[in-house]
Amino acid sequence: MMTTTTQRLLDLAAAAPTARDDDLVLLLREASELYQQGFAHLRDTVAARFAGLSDADLVAAALAAGLLCDASQDRDELVLLLALTEWEMTPAALAYSEMAQDAARRGVCLIPEE
Repeated sequence: MMTTTTQRLLDLAAAAPTARDDDLVLLLREASELYQQGFAHLRDTVAARFAGLSDADLVAAALAAGLLCDASQDRDELVLLLALTEWEMTPAALAYSEMAQDAARRGVCLIPEE
C-alpha cells in the first residue's frame, strides 16, 4: 500500500509528541521535505489552473481569495501566493505546522542556533 504525502505527514505528526530530541529532529526533517514536496505539487496544480487567465483576471482571483495584491505583481508571484494560501489550509500543511510549533515549544528546531 502506498502512503500519500498527507498520510505520511499525519503519521509523523502523530509520532512527534512522544519523540525525544534527536528522533524529533529526524521526524521534522522528513516532514519538512514532505511539506515542500506537497507544496511544490500544489503550486504546479494552481499554475495549471490559472494558466489561461489574463493578468487582470489573475489579480481578481487573488483578491477574491483575500490576498492583498495589485497589477504590479508578476504572474509567478501571484500564483505562488494563491498556492500558498490554498496549501496552508490542507491537512498536510496544518499537521506540519502544529508539529513544528510543538517541537519549537520543546526547544527543537531544524534551523541551527548561532
